[in-house]
Amino acid sequence: GRRAFAWFQAARHPGPLVWILPEHVQELPMLRGLPRGVGERLHLLRPVGEADLLWCIEEALRTQAVSLVIAAPQKPLSLIAGRRLQLAAEAGRTTGLMLIRAGAGSNAAETRWCCAPLASEAADSTLFQWALIKNKQGTIGSWVVNWNGASDTVHMVCEVRERYEPSDTPR
Repeated sequence: GRRAFAWFQAARHPGPLVWILPEHVQELPMLRGLPRGVGERLHLLRPVGEADLLWCIEEALRTQAVSLVIAAPQKPLSLIAGRRLQLAAEAGRTTGLMLIRAGAGSNAAETRWCCAPLASEAADSTLFQWALIKNKQGTIGSWVVNWNGASDTVHMVCEVRERYEPSDTPR
């Protein structure tokens, strides 16, 4: 679920994209399977070791030409490391997306999402549950979405028997 969320964000951000994966990770993005236009803008970095990975993330976030930085640190981020990355993102005006395991996040993060695939009865459906579980700027919530990977939009999936109709109360 977290990789699909990352590809959705990559499709929505114009400009160069940087994906930083540790050298030992064997699963690499398959360019032909990416959303349209993402592969041409993608720069893949493969640092050796966690210190080099954090350095790559920080430098990429400081680069104003970069639109989105996606990284997959293997170890939990310390408060100091998280704050350094936050300051680098603010300096470069770049969005950073850390693909971390549950409980390995940093308190410096502006938002924290929990993304998981959902089973569907339809054979061709790609459902996800995206839950915003931390937001320093506003509310939190959970959504079931269907993303086909061909565009930068998602379709919200209504709960059973939930309908959106005009309110009966006057405004």
